[in-house]
Amino acid sequence: MTEHTLMGKNLLVAGGAKNLGGLIARQAAEAGANVAIHYNSEPSRADAEATLAAVQHAGGTGVVLQGDLTVPANVARLFADAEAALGTIDVAVNTVGKVLRKPIVETTEDEYDEMFDVNAKAAYFFLREAGTRLADGGRIITIVTSLLGAFTDGYSTYAGGKSPVEHFTRAAAKEFAGRGISVTAVAPGPMDTPFFYGQETPERVEFHKSQAMGGRLTRIEDIAPIVRFLATEGWWITGQTIFANGGYTTR
Repeated sequence: MTEHTLMGKNLLVAGGAKNLGGLIARQAAEAGANVAIHYNSEPSRADAEATLAAVQHAGGTGVVLQGDLTVPANVARLFADAEAALGTIDVAVNTVGKVLRKPIVETTEDEYDEMFDVNAKAAYFFLREAGTRLADGGRIITIVTSLLGAFTDGYSTYAGGKSPVEHFTRAAAKEFAGRGISVTAVAPGPMDTPFFYGQETPERVEFHKSQAMGGRLTRIEDIAPIVRFLATEGWWITGQTIFANGGYTTR
């Protein structure tokens, strides 16, 4: 990517069916991009198809691709299938994640393994494939969490599972710099999506709201433009974690 625009570029959005990933895919298409929309499993298929329709309505070429990204072979296949449909990928965005709020003493080994597989392992091999396959001058952006800067209870496996992505991002930024590929992570505050409400009590929701500007949660509309900026004019930012949370927390 020599020019700082999404016009005519090819994007791959992991977790692109709905919520933040869906908005990123739609806005990219509105900016002139073609988009490969990944979803994990059958319950998300209808959302992925709706996002595809929006991409096509905006004038972009789109494709819907399914896969469990905790399996590295599936990540490789995802990139290969995206390339086959669109051509060389210019921007790879990974919004995949799983939230669990549970005390350490109640967390099972299976829960631990699943949380680290989804939040860390999938992210690692997404970076690996992107670093192998992206066009020179490409952009890689991973969604993490502002809990990386919080001192709180309950989210040991979520924040813990996302925290390695910061180290993966820094290493990848150095390793891919010779090809002009920037690598960044974006850390939203608690987001106003179904993933958040399923883990919290109404009282805790109100507390989270009280910690940010305007007394509200982070919205997907707050984050998607930051991803777009990092993929275009913000390309010189690399190896960083951008906390975007309305003042919810910092380090």
